[in-house]
Amino acid sequence: MSNTQDQFAVCFWGVRGSIACPGKSTVRYGGNTSCIEMRVGGQHLIFDGGTGLRVLGDSLLSQMPVEAHLFFTHSHWDHIQGFPFFVPAFVQGNRFHIYGTVAPNGSTIEQRLNDQMLHPNFPVPLQIMGADLQFYNLRVRESVQMGEVLVENAPLNHPGEAVGYRVNWRGYSVAYITDTEHFPDRLDENVLALAHNANVMIYDSTYTDEEYYAESSSKIGWGHSTWQEAVKIAKAANVEKLVIFHHDPLHDDNFMDRVKADAARQFPNSVVAWEGLEIDVQSTRGISTREIQVQPA
Repeated sequence: MSNTQDQFAVCFWGVRGSIACPGKSTVRYGGNTSCIEMRVGGQHLIFDGGTGLRVLGDSLLSQMPVEAHLFFTHSHWDHIQGFPFFVPAFVQGNRFHIYGTVAPNGSTIEQRLNDQMLHPNFPVPLQIMGADLQFYNLRVRESVQMGEVLVENAPLNHPGEAVGYRVNWRGYSVAYITDTEHFPDRLDENVLALAHNANVMIYDSTYTDEEYYAESSSKIGWGHSTWQEAVKIAKAANVEKLVIFHHDPLHDDNFMDRVKADAARQFPNSVVAWEGLEIDVQSTRGISTREIQVQPA
């Protein structure tokens, strides 16, 4: 994606939840965990650092020097494991502004990213990274203004806490809502606020309702939602386009094809995220999508 002042584009580098699952059965939708890139109003934003961040990093090597803002929803492994393999962070001359809320135990996002790179978990420490890394402790519901771009956050219902984000620019908006578990008796007010009138809502659709409510192996309390709940939120919040996201690693390409067909019947302007999907948020007639290719450095 080119970095222009008049662009709002969203690219998906990792779309899975829980654990990366590359293999012949996940080729079409991808096996990397959560990482989304947004180019908006001349700003370069990245949301979450799952294993998809490594692939994004490889693509950025031909665009250096790089300056970007990296927002974490939380620090479960599937959202941070790509960070130690994010090559641009090791290169002097690059700059990354890194945001995250303080965890319930008081640890900052800097401490958590640092800790996963300590022995015996990783061979080199975070301090070996040569880029200028600037860390920011976000408060829940605190906004970040970058030129014309406003990034808001709100708390989500997830074990260990998480936040969702909403990116606003010139009347356009994208809501990134993962990881979150819906409530049985009502729609989540925080999710509705993030998604209200959004052009695009990216939503944690890890399970189907059948899996979530299954008597023998219920997923209630696991911290994730369903694509059926995503449809309810999209309709209630007047969302223009729904993106089904954070796929369960057990859901292969054929399973995701069925989810795609079922969701389209209930919410026609929906798409199941795949690695390489790019969305042009400014396209007013059925937001355009195209598959991108990672360019070698």
